[in-house]
Amino acid sequence: MTQQRKVFGGSSRMAARGRGFTLIEVLIVIVIILAIAGLVAVNLFSSKDSADKGIAELGLKGLRDSMQQFRLEFNRYPTDEEGIAVLWSKATLSADADQTKWRQFVIEAKPNDPWGKPWGYRQRGEKAPEGMFDLWSTGPDMEEGTADDINVWKMVDDGSGGSSGSGTPPPLPPTGGGR
Repeated sequence: MTQQRKVFGGSSRMAARGRGFTLIEVLIVIVIILAIAGLVAVNLFSSKDSADKGIAELGLKGLRDSMQQFRLEFNRYPTDEEGIAVLWSKATLSADADQTKWRQFVIEAKPNDPWGKPWGYRQRGEKAPEGMFDLWSTGPDMEEGTADDINVWKMVDDGSGGSSGSGTPPPLPPTGGGR
């Protein structure tokens, strides 16, 4: 009778083992799934950072082109007080400017970069080619003066500034003058 129990007991263990997974097997599968999910998440986050930088560069290029249009209309770049808001809001145009020349230079107001910070603008550029304005984003760390800042003129120097060549503006039209 003792021999029958061993056989019966042994076969029942084999039957139970064939029907399910042990706790160790389940834990191994969970660890593998978490490792794969971690790799996917890292790739997605780095793609988002890269996409945000690309969006910031496109935004800066659009603002730079709108600044050039503003310059052609008013024979100057916006003042520091007007800032880039003058490109989409007539209310920010200085009182001594010719109000009849104003038009909307930017269709949709975008006062902030992809990280939620206002675009940086300075009429007299410190990092720009001579006679040009400074236009920048503080980048992902949202602190000015760090390595991740995105400057519209640095993009031009790097060759990623699009088709506008060297970034130097066309000469100003003559003022006044008689015909």
